[in-house]
Amino acid sequence: MARDTMTYESYEPDSFDNPPKGPVGVHRGARSVMARLCPFIVVILVAALCGVGAWAWISGEYKNVVGGSSQTATTSKSDSSSKAETKNSTKDDSSSTSTDSSKDSTSDSAKSDTDSDTTSSNENQNSDQQSQQSEAIATVNKATQVRVVNATGIQGYAGQQADVLQTAGYTSVEATNPSGTLPASSVVWYQNETDKATAEDVATTLGISAVEQVQGLAVPITVVLLN
Repeated sequence: MARDTMTYESYEPDSFDNPPKGPVGVHRGARSVMARLCPFIVVILVAALCGVGAWAWISGEYKNVVGGSSQTATTSKSDSSSKAETKNSTKDDSSSTSTDSSKDSTSDSAKSDTDSDTTSSNENQNSDQQSQQSEAIATVNKATQVRVVNATGIQGYAGQQADVLQTAGYTSVEATNPSGTLPASSVVWYQNETDKATAEDVATTLGISAVEQVQGLAVPITVVLLN
């Protein structure tokens, strides 16, 4: 019997005659070294943490860790409170010092003002007294008693000079003869400092240049006429 010879073209084409290019089905690519080692590293870290936790629990070291954290927080809080109290105390001391300084400054200022007012008042009073004395000294009182002594030997000369003074406004003038010691030249004597201005005015009125203060006069102003 003759054997039939079959070839590829002898079969009818189907879906298997045109397969897709590339691999077909579920395939995974090659992973990197780190991707393959990561699970092992995680397992090792977890095991290490569990071992450390177990050791801390058994040995009691976890109490020191927890207690140290609590003590640190308490110490920090205590330090904060202490600093706050110190700050408040410093602020109070500063306020007290400022208040005391302000009081002292106010007291010193008031005292200075009082002393200044007292000194000013005393100066004004002294100035007024000096002014009154100066006015009293400088005032010409034509009602002052004036005695005119004639030592010239000229009859009636004292009366003439007395008339001159009366004409000038003097209201209390008398003419007399000399007695006792006489000066070397014509002069106007006055006894009190308040009569100095009047004595100078009398001397000017009579044309006499010498004016002297003499104690023990019988009248406030005495005029001695000499040649």
